[in-house]
Amino acid sequence: MNDLQTLKGLGPKRREALLQAGITTLEDLLNHLPKGYLFAQEPTPIARVTVGEACVEGIVQAAPTLSYFGGRSMVRARVMDASDSISLTWFNQPWMAKQLLKGQRITLYGLAQRRQNALNLLNPQIIHDKGIIPQYAPLPGLPGKVFSSFVLQALDKVAISTKESLPDSFLREHRLISRYQAWQSSHQPRNMEDLAQARRRLGFENLLLYQLAIRQAGPQGQAGPKLVNAKATAEDFWTKLPFAPTGAQRNTLSQIAQDMGTGQALRRLVQGDVGSGKTAVAFGAAVCAISNGYQCALMAPTELLARQHHENAQKMLSPFGITCGLLTGSMKAAQRREALEGIADGSWQLVIGTHALISKDVRYHRLGLAITDEQHRFGVRQRQTLADRADHLVPHILALSATPIPRSLALVLYGDLQVSIMDELPPGRTPVKTRIVPQGKRDDLYQYIRTKALEGEQSYLVCPLIEDDEEADQEKQSAVALFHQLSKGPLKGIGMALTYGSQTEAEKEQALGEFYAGTAKVLVSTTVIEVGMDVPNATTMVIEDAENFGLAQLHQLRGRVGRGQKESWCFLLGEANERLSTLAKTNDGFEIAQKDLELRGPGEFLGTRQHGRMLNDFGVNDMKLIEETSACLMDLENNPVNKATYNLLSSLARDRYSHKLDQVGLH
Repeated sequence: MNDLQTLKGLGPKRREALLQAGITTLEDLLNHLPKGYLFAQEPTPIARVTVGEACVEGIVQAAPTLSYFGGRSMVRARVMDASDSISLTWFNQPWMAKQLLKGQRITLYGLAQRRQNALNLLNPQIIHDKGIIPQYAPLPGLPGKVFSSFVLQALDKVAISTKESLPDSFLREHRLISRYQAWQSSHQPRNMEDLAQARRRLGFENLLLYQLAIRQAGPQGQAGPKLVNAKATAEDFWTKLPFAPTGAQRNTLSQIAQDMGTGQALRRLVQGDVGSGKTAVAFGAAVCAISNGYQCALMAPTELLARQHHENAQKMLSPFGITCGLLTGSMKAAQRREALEGIADGSWQLVIGTHALISKDVRYHRLGLAITDEQHRFGVRQRQTLADRADHLVPHILALSATPIPRSLALVLYGDLQVSIMDELPPGRTPVKTRIVPQGKRDDLYQYIRTKALEGEQSYLVCPLIEDDEEADQEKQSAVALFHQLSKGPLKGIGMALTYGSQTEAEKEQALGEFYAGTAKVLVSTTVIEVGMDVPNATTMVIEDAENFGLAQLHQLRGRVGRGQKESWCFLLGEANERLSTLAKTNDGFEIAQKDLELRGPGEFLGTRQHGRMLNDFGVNDMKLIEETSACLMDLENNPVNKATYNLLSSLARDRYSHKLDQVGLH
C-alpha cells in the first residue's frame, strides 16, 4: 500500500518528477510538507490591511486592464468592500484579465505593499474555499495543484497501514501527536492549533534523527595521532610571529593542542568573526602536527582563498622551516604531477588547496591533521572524505567558519564537532562604520568614492545581480550595468575592475589581480568577494539593494574593509529596515547572527544551504524545537534507561538521512 503506482493520474513523466525530488513512496510524499500556507480563514476589512500578507473580500469595481511594457504584462484591477478599496496588480499573468468581471464578489490573498502612499495587493490568488490552504512548491513537470491531489490520495491510502515511527512512551513523554495525525493536520489543517501540533511533531522527529545522523557521520572517540609537547609547541608558535595573539587566539590554539595530545582524534569547529585571526590559529595547529612528523592539509572553498592561504602560510611558517604546497583543479598536468609527488613523498608538509585535495589520485604521507576553511561551504561527508585520505590513520579534523552561528543552531549544523568561539578582534583592527544611504544620495556617494580613489584608497561596490533581468525590479543595479555606468560617468578616469561568478577564471584573476595590485581603485562585483579578499588599502564598501541580502551576508561583505589602519566605511544603499538598522548599530557578528535568526527563522537564516532547505522541509521555524531536540538527544545518549530507544532512533536516522549528508552545508 506504500507504492506510488497506486496513485490515480500518475503517468511516467509525473512519476519521474517525484523520483527526481527523492519521493519514492507514499510516506515520502506525505513527508514532503507544504512550503507555506495561505491563512485565508477570515478576510480582513480593506481599511485595516497593513503591509504584509493579507486576505480581502470585495466587489470588482471595473473590468481589469491589461498592458505590456518591456516584454512584461501587467494586469490592474480594484476591489472595494464596505470599509475601503485597494488596487490589485498581476505581473506576467495576462490571463488574470479574463478571470475578473465588474461587479463580481471575490476573495483574494496576496502581498500588500505600499507604493506612492497607497496599498497595493501584488499577484494575489483567488480563494475559492476559505481556510488554511497549503501551498506546495511546484516540481519540474508537476504543478502544485497536481502534487496536492497526490498528497490527498496518499493520506487515504496510508491511513490504515501506516506505522508509527516513534515508541508510544516517547510520544507521551514529549507530548507529541501520532505521525498520521501530524500528516493529516499538515496537509489538511483545520485550525492553527492543529497545524502547530503537526509541525511540532514532524519537526521534532526529523530534527532529532537528523542530529543523530550527523553525530554518526564521523568517527567519535576514535584513536588519533597523539602529539607530543603540542601545548609547548603552540606557545612557542606565538613567540615566533611578528604580532601578539589575542586572548581568544591563544586560548583556542591551547584547547586544540590539548585535544591533539590526548590520543583521541580531534573533531573541532572554530567559529570566529571576520578578522578574528582563525587562520593563524589553524597554522599553529599545523605546526603542532608537523613538528610531530605528520602532514597537514588545508581545504578552502575557492581557488582565490586557497592561493591567499598559501601565500600567508609561506610567510608565517618560514621561521619554522615548513614546506608548503598548493593543489587546485585549474593546474596544468605537469604542475599537478609535481604537486602529487610532493604530497605523496611528504616533502610538502602543509598542503593547501580546493576540492582537488579530495581527488582519488591524491595520496598523502602520514596525514595527521585535516583543516577545512569556510566550513559552511563544505559538507559533513566532504570533511570526512578529506580525513579518510589518511592511510592507516584517523587524523585530527579542524573546521573553521567566519559565519557566526548561534551556539544552539551550531548544535544541529555541527553535531559531530566540538565548538570553539573566537569573539575577540586583534588590536589595530578599526571597527568599520556603517551607514544606510537612501537612493537620493547616490551621486554624493559616488563623489566620495572618487575622492577616496584620488587619495589612493580603494572601494568595493557589490550588486545582488550579475546582468539586468527584465523580471527584476527596475531599481536593482546589476554589476555589469553599474560598471559601465560608473566608468563612463561619475568615476570616469578612475581605474576600475569588474568580477562576477560566471566569469572565466582568467577574467576573474585579472580583475582581482588589478585590485590587489592597486591599479584598480574600484572593484565592482557580485558576492564572489564575500570570502577570501584581503586588501588592507580597501576602506569603502558599498552594497547596492542592501535590503536584498541576509544580515549575515551583509556582515561578511562589510568584513572585506577595515583590514588596515585607515578609517573604513560600509554604505548600505536602500531603505532603512530592522535588519539594516541592526547592522548599522553593531559590528558584533554573533549579535548580528542572533538577530538574523530571530527575524528569519533557522531555515531562512541558513538560506540555500542544504541545512536551510532541510530545516524548511522539516517545517521548523523556531529555535525552541532545536533546543528541545538537542536536550532530548543529550538525555538519550547519557541515560542508560534510554539505550533501547537510542538504538532504535539511531537506526532510523541512518536509514533516513545518512545518504544525504554528503551535501550538507553546500551553497
